[in-house]
Amino acid sequence: MAPALFLPFFQLLLLYCTTSAQAQINITIGSSLTPQGVNTSWVSASADFAFGFQAVEKNSSSYLLAIWFNKIADKTIVWYAKTSSNGQDTIPVQVPSGSILKLADGALSLRDPSGNEVWNPRVTDVGYARMLNTGNFRLLGTDGTTKWETFGSPSDTILPTQVLPLGTALHSRLLTTDYSNGRFQLSVQDDGNLVMYPAAVPSGYLYEQYWASNTVGNGSRLVFNETGRIYFTLANGTQINITSAGVDSMGEFFHRATLDTDGVFRQYVYPKSTDTRRLWKEEWRAVDALPQNICQAILTKVGSGACGFNSYCAFDGTKNMTNCLCPQRYKFFDDERKYKGCRPDFEPQSCDLDETAAVLQYEMTPIDRINWPLSDYEQYSPIDETECRRLCATVLLKVPRSTNSPSVLSNGSSKWKKDKNITSRKKTQLSQPSNISGLPPKIFTYSELEKATGGFHEVLGTGASGVVYKGQLQDECGTNIAVKKIEKLQQEAEKEFFVEVQTIGQTFHRNLVRLLGFCNEGTERLLVYEFMSNGSLKTFLFSDTHPHWSLRVQVALGVARGLLYLHEECNKQIIHCDMKPQNILLDDNFAAKISDFGLAKLLQLNQTQTNTGIRGTRGYVAPEWFKKIGITSKVDVYSFGVILLELVCCRKNVELEVTDEEQTILTYWANDCYRCGRIDLLVEGDDEAMFNIKKVERFVAVALWCLQEEPSMRPTMLKDRAFLGML
Repeated sequence: MAPALFLPFFQLLLLYCTTSAQAQINITIGSSLTPQGVNTSWVSASADFAFGFQAVEKNSSSYLLAIWFNKIADKTIVWYAKTSSNGQDTIPVQVPSGSILKLADGALSLRDPSGNEVWNPRVTDVGYARMLNTGNFRLLGTDGTTKWETFGSPSDTILPTQVLPLGTALHSRLLTTDYSNGRFQLSVQDDGNLVMYPAAVPSGYLYEQYWASNTVGNGSRLVFNETGRIYFTLANGTQINITSAGVDSMGEFFHRATLDTDGVFRQYVYPKSTDTRRLWKEEWRAVDALPQNICQAILTKVGSGACGFNSYCAFDGTKNMTNCLCPQRYKFFDDERKYKGCRPDFEPQSCDLDETAAVLQYEMTPIDRINWPLSDYEQYSPIDETECRRLCATVLLKVPRSTNSPSVLSNGSSKWKKDKNITSRKKTQLSQPSNISGLPPKIFTYSELEKATGGFHEVLGTGASGVVYKGQLQDECGTNIAVKKIEKLQQEAEKEFFVEVQTIGQTFHRNLVRLLGFCNEGTERLLVYEFMSNGSLKTFLFSDTHPHWSLRVQVALGVARGLLYLHEECNKQIIHCDMKPQNILLDDNFAAKISDFGLAKLLQLNQTQTNTGIRGTRGYVAPEWFKKIGITSKVDVYSFGVILLELVCCRKNVELEVTDEEQTILTYWANDCYRCGRIDLLVEGDDEAMFNIKKVERFVAVALWCLQEEPSMRPTMLKDRAFLGML
């Protein structure tokens, strides 16, 4: 009888064990994890997933708070905690060993070795937690209601059974090993539209969409169902397939869908069975992707497209992967961070190289089957091949002519279109300044500009020599412009007009406002600039609310790059002579651009200084203006020091209405605070700046260095840029 009784009992025991394995394990109050030691993670009942600490990179001493596939060798991360910047969770939580995550007093809290709280999910009255077999980590109340879950605050990945409702988004990583918000976003918008956007780094500004479901509805949501199918469902029950349905057995494969660093939303599978893995490479396999070819999907009017500036995108259909490449004789600024784009691997062209010299010095070489996004082109139409070669030799992307280079006309590989529309690439480089403007500024008629501005109707600003109006050109793109109308044509104003045309007209740099053209008709003098949608730094900085610290840092670095270009990267050195917040404008992405060159001075190569009358604006003028000594580029360095302090403190240099008289002059007060070791007083009430107090201290130190009484003691802009973190 014993054998007959044993079999049912064994089956019952097996059933009990199986049921227990599927049960969820409660994580009780008082439980804790540390990056190193015995308790580094909480594992789901199936052991498929784990929640806890993962090293950022191999042998790293920095750890992420994350969720990962626990049975896979590379421990693929599917969620990671982030903290806020600019009002959004964008910064990955990375902590050193010695930190602790603890579930206590009704809350989950992560603290660093000093006891400072680094992260919490902002919920209270937590009774216990669970790491579910689905990959979802939940905090629950004592009554079993869900207080918070990782499925509700996704990072770059979604898993089977996960749903993204309205108002949620996936953010790609910047790099595989850099978990900061990257260059792409998949958003379930509040209006019921599922949209994929390129994003600016680090500001997060979203460019034009490169894919959308084009739907509306309050009940829309993105669903990754239990069969492995991903679809977007509308309130009326309509389902739009995002990836293929039922691609592989859920029982035999792990599934995930990730918005990858290249902007492609891919669904991946990985075999659960070790036997099946032997037939695969030890890696995830992409089974579907959206869009199918990212290189052709991103055609926005602004931004760098799928790759960085001056690079191009190649798509490998067999591997469903993209690759960013540099043109001939160009190389990446950073081989790891290719999104920063490419720069010339040769000496750049000088500012004063004329058209004939450019044609002799540079040549065009063919690159087959390559295309750039819309904003990377200049179109000349109608035109023939000869004229195109002449014009294209003066734009940015070109290759130095070498004696052993075969002629493009004779090698038989060039595929010129026979129609009359020829395009050439002209986009400025990401960090390497350009010394040319391509074609000269256009000469406009007065009637053209009168029509473009609607009769000089909308005023953008006023200055000593005239008024600036907003306008729109009657071209194909409807280009927005800013038109400066010189009102009082006195001798000095006439001189400033021609100085402006002479200086900015021969420069082209992403941190200088571009002069598109001018009008010199009768007594009318007008200057036409690119339009800066976010106005001046004065308006941006001296408002009721503090601009985000990261944007202020971006502006400071942009101004530094622009001045470095003027001072050191042109054969004719340019001293601006009137650097102030009113003369720094901000584009759509809050990139800083230096403007108003009416007082600028040009120096030849053999000059180091110039003699001129007092120029500039009260509060920003260097002391040597009032002495009988030559003026050098160090006057701009002094003004930059003042502007840098204003960016740090979000206040004007001279404020007569402050309650404490010691704070009336910012440059004096900042010097006192620095010497007393109380930099915190300068940014009191500015939480973001206080969080970055070490960088604040460095910025203040650089500013005070720029404000030295003796010009020779001030740094060059090259050193300023280095100390501000550009090198």
